[in-house]
Amino acid sequence: MVNLALIGTGGMARHQAEQFSKIKGCRLVAACDVDEERVRAFASKFDIPEVYTDAADLLAKADVNAVSVVTPDAYHAPITLQALAAGKHVLCEKPLATNYADARKMTAAARKAGVVNMVQFSYRNSSALTKARALIAAGKLGTITHFEASYLQSWLTSRAWGDWTVTPAWLWRQSSAHGSMGVLGDIGVHLLDFATFPIGSDYRSVNCTLKTLNFIKGKKRLGYTLDANDTAIMQVELANGAPGVLHTTRWATGHNNSISLKIHGTEGALAIDLDKNYHELSVCLGKDRHTPAWKTLRTRPGSSNFQRFITAVRRNKPVDPDFARGAAIQKVIDACFVSSRDRKPVKI
Repeated sequence: MVNLALIGTGGMARHQAEQFSKIKGCRLVAACDVDEERVRAFASKFDIPEVYTDAADLLAKADVNAVSVVTPDAYHAPITLQALAAGKHVLCEKPLATNYADARKMTAAARKAGVVNMVQFSYRNSSALTKARALIAAGKLGTITHFEASYLQSWLTSRAWGDWTVTPAWLWRQSSAHGSMGVLGDIGVHLLDFATFPIGSDYRSVNCTLKTLNFIKGKKRLGYTLDANDTAIMQVELANGAPGVLHTTRWATGHNNSISLKIHGTEGALAIDLDKNYHELSVCLGKDRHTPAWKTLRTRPGSSNFQRFITAVRRNKPVDPDFARGAAIQKVIDACFVSSRDRKPVKI
């Protein structure tokens, strides 16, 4: 049995609690949050027996062998490092850290502790993405020549997710003082993993433009300084020289939460649109590229990240995406900030 604690009990933690509660061999035994009223309500809702307001106290007293860190971004590194020092297996929400130096420390600490470590890149749950990786690894697309990906949200123009102007859960994501790296660190981190996981290649360079449209939304709201980026546009190059274009924004009116990817090669192409289906992809392969004709491939849903994390803990075996992958993506994010500041490409 894996005894699991959730550290942080905000909106994402509720989703995690629902998912972990369904997994055989996993037991939610403790929850922690600096807001005592919130953590007690959370524990009551999910029948979690132990409640803490301090992570160090939980790690010292609770009978847990694994933790999931679901705090705001700025607390990922310090809490994860405490958990690793205590010998706990760790699932950490994305981004792994708020800078590459901390991400490297977390990766090294996890390696030294010899525990299961995983970063929550949730779109790895798409079996279409896994199938895309298999097709590319098998050479079905030939040499990769170009790719494009986008992650579009509209909660700065839409009330579909609530009113961001009066909701701390959305306001902190626009404030660097509250640990936010803006849309780049919040969902651009997903996009950077999503775009290259199927290709199996690292980023070589990035030319990034970050924008914060304060002339529309204002500079402050309810004590939050709204200085974090809300749009990111990236021209990237892979290790093999193939170029790509990635963009993400919170201003994409008409898109609630849309992520898509197209990859082109000398022998074929593929496209994934998770708005349509997590388990289907379109392909144009072999002779079809001369027409061109596209076909739909349907895949069987696989295990979720949560299931794979618990299985890995039970077997004490490594699992992907691990902290090393999270650190590699964080290195690209750091380079994006430098590129945008200096207005020039940056080598990774």
